Amino acid sequence: MACLSPSQLQKFQQDGFLVLEGFLSTEECVAMQQRIGEIVAEMDVPLHCRTEFSTQEEEQLRAQGSTDYFLSSGDKIRFFFEKGVFDEKGNFLVPPEKSVNKIGHALHAHDPVFKSITHSPKVQQPHFDGEVSPHQDASFLYTEPLGRVLGVWIAVEDATLENGCLWFIPGSHTGGVSRRMVRAPVGSVPGTSFLGSEPARDNSLFVPTPVQRGALVLIHGEVVHKSKLNLSDHSRQAYTFHLMEASGTTWSPENWLQPTAELPFPPLYT
Repeated sequence: MACLSPSQLQKFQQDGFLVLEGFLSTEECVAMQQRIGEIVAEMDVPLHCRTEFSTQEEEQLRAQGSTDYFLSSGDKIRFFFEKGVFDEKGNFLVPPEKSVNKIGHALHAHDPVFKSITHSPKVQQPHFDGEVSPHQDASFLYTEPLGRVLGVWIAVEDATLENGCLWFIPGSHTGGVSRRMVRAPVGSVPGTSFLGSEPARDNSLFVPTPVQRGALVLIHGEVVHKSKLNLSDHSRQAYTFHLMEASGTTWSPENWLQPTAELPFPPLYT
């Protein structure tokens, strides 16, 4: 696929996001879906998700376990679940494949199917200038200077108004970052805290962005976006990763996601 056209680049710079329909083939999407099915079928559900705790001390250990599981997930494939999918004894109340909210955060490094998609020549284009509640990705993936992070959101299935497509406030990527999530001192519970706050936003400013399976949405690190509850009978699987312009950029050591000696941030151009 060719680089972004001048008109596409201008639209991305103006709106803070850009839809590229038909970026991946149906076959590529099916391959990701099948692989996710295999990963979920083999998943080892962590104790902090499914163990019943009763004492205050055990509750603190559970919270710490959950914190550690999240904060150390940057170089591992781990599972994050929807609320209310386990009973008090840790048994699934819904089919396991319907219980997973997210699988993160190193599919791109450890799984061959997702690694091949992430490092596909289709993704390696040089002209990318720099219920999920409303947020900016840079709140969680903060860099100095700002404007160096780009989200890549791929629809593995159709994303519709009914099943939770993305919504954006066009042009909202030019006002800086209003809130940051930072790591707390080691051993603290919770393991993260927020600096600043998310301002009240007029719902009428949000524009829905339904897309078909295989579409790619480019998301500027500071554009405000959200997705609504999936009220349909259909899932809405998506694969997301982020790119950072490494030259002249400092990745904040306060970010929850940190590279490790075992898995430094892999370069896209390999």
